[in-house]
Amino acid sequence: MISEKDLEIETAVKEFILREFLPGEDPAALEDETPLITTGVLDSIATLKMVAFLEERYRILIEAHEADWEHLNTVAEIADLVRAKQSQR
Repeated sequence: MISEKDLEIETAVKEFILREFLPGEDPAALEDETPLITTGVLDSIATLKMVAFLEERYRILIEAHEADWEHLNTVAEIADLVRAKQSQR
């Protein structure tokens, strides 16, 4: 079962992506498994903006090797990375 805190991460990430990179898009079209990097929604600059957002909002440090398509390609993967970082504190 997904907790309310977990849903908050997914919701915040989706809102950030829609506001910053997909203005005017249908929010329902952005699902947890929608590819972001491999489809070009997040390019290199957008990925850096995403990392900065995550680090500031969740007070985590994302290592350079984690700022890639293996960790940040979907909302679900981004949320998993945030949760993993939070559990390391």
